[in-house]
Amino acid sequence: MSPERVNDLAWLLWVVSWFAAALWSERAVARASGQLGYRVVTIAGAVLLFGARRLPLPLWTPAPTAAWIADAAAAVGLLFTWWARLHLGTLWSSQVTRKARHRVVDTGPYGIVRHPIYTGLTLATIATALMRGTPQALAGAALMIAGYCMKARIEERFLREELGAADYDAYARRVPMLVPFLHHG
Repeated sequence: MSPERVNDLAWLLWVVSWFAAALWSERAVARASGQLGYRVVTIAGAVLLFGARRLPLPLWTPAPTAAWIADAAAAVGLLFTWWARLHLGTLWSSQVTRKARHRVVDTGPYGIVRHPIYTGLTLATIATALMRGTPQALAGAALMIAGYCMKARIEERFLREELGAADYDAYARRVPMLVPFLHHG
């Protein structure tokens, strides 16, 4: 099986399992407004990244070893998202929400970065775009990552308001937002 096919299957398995697991989430008691923008940007990026494969012609075709390394990086990113999701348990939501028993989670992957799901998705998205090597894949990855960053900013504001600025700000001072070891507070 080719590295690109393995990558496709990894993403398919991730998407199906991710949405199936949505049934295992508590009911939201509050939702952030203004969530349509990041969804549109992320979906447009996904269409470009996973759409037409060889049109236009690739800018590069990775050597087989590089393609398998990209596969491994994408898998690590997707597994990191699942670690974060399992660690959140029923507090997870596909939208920016607050659950009845919501609190600042600062352990596990949330002790490494404040938004480990977006960190994992960013790694998987970059690896996939590099494997594909097309202009539309690179543009798609840029849009998807912009969407993740937009959503992370919405979550930051919302959680600061909903869970208390003092608690959230203390967490933000200790843990970087998206990139491990790159702390901006």
